[in-house]
Amino acid sequence: MKQSVIGMDIAKKVFQLHTVDQRSGKIERFKLRREEVLAFFAERQPYLVAMEACGSAHWWARQLQQLGHEVRLLAPRSVRPFVLRNKTDAADAQAIWTAVQQPDAHQVAIKQADQQAILSLHRIRAQLLKFRIMQSNALRGLFYEFGIVLPEGYTSLTKAVPNAFVDAENQVPHVLLESLREQWARVIRLDEEIQAIELRLKHCMRVRLDCQKIAKIPGVGLLTATAAVASLGDAKTFRSGRQFAAWVGLVPRQTGTGGRVRQLELSKRGDTYLRTLFMHGARSIIARGQKSEWVERLLARRPYNVVVAAVANKLARTVWAVLVKGSRYRAELFTACPVGH
Repeated sequence: MKQSVIGMDIAKKVFQLHTVDQRSGKIERFKLRREEVLAFFAERQPYLVAMEACGSAHWWARQLQQLGHEVRLLAPRSVRPFVLRNKTDAADAQAIWTAVQQPDAHQVAIKQADQQAILSLHRIRAQLLKFRIMQSNALRGLFYEFGIVLPEGYTSLTKAVPNAFVDAENQVPHVLLESLREQWARVIRLDEEIQAIELRLKHCMRVRLDCQKIAKIPGVGLLTATAAVASLGDAKTFRSGRQFAAWVGLVPRQTGTGGRVRQLELSKRGDTYLRTLFMHGARSIIARGQKSEWVERLLARRPYNVVVAAVANKLARTVWAVLVKGSRYRAELFTACPVGH
């Protein structure tokens, strides 16, 4: 490469840098404290700075870009093979420097602050949802110990709880009954917090045209639209829809030897949360009767879950195509039957 390359291993307090002088071939290593990093790069000519896509990497990437440097974020799996000896900060920085110069190194799109904010809202919502499920299940189990059976599902539970507390007046000791009421109050508060986050996501969707475009695709709703746009970063980072689907983990894993390649189950690499949303979207397409001739043929000869994965793959490719090409969603292309299927 003509441009000077520097590999940087980021941390909370101490940063390790690795580079090679292009004229002399001398290896240079720097150990910097956190407050010294930006000053170090501000005094130097534009570098190609490579980092692993880990905690705070996107923030550092934006800061270095403002100083005129080119920044590339690498997936950790592209860096790991080049850590040849003991895993130290210096070895990691050298491995990053080596990995970024490989033609097949997988890059991660640098996310802007608003994209990171949307993803943070999704993470908070997912955590609150997990808490609500835990609290609801615990409440259901405690009532069951005293002969009161509550239905599964949050909506059904909400309707049944008032009558359950009426029945509990005569069956549950009062010393526990008040704690059960407090438990249910916590569940209600969690639900209100989840709804507040969903309102913020709806606002994000109203102000972003790209979210509105992909929301018109069947199976793509508020959560999938906002999460996909925020996770993608710059959609042009991916060369094709298939590469994006592979990044999400919606393509078969492959193994082979002697010229024979076998396709196995889904690779399940990449963002688990986004892959789950695409799978849920695919199930909704099939369940609501939005099936095309292609999907009908698949259902006739393949297991249901395999068909769901195939529809999720096509859904991810469609999202990528709409975002990259900037065109509107065309239903006739999504429902078209591929040749040979």
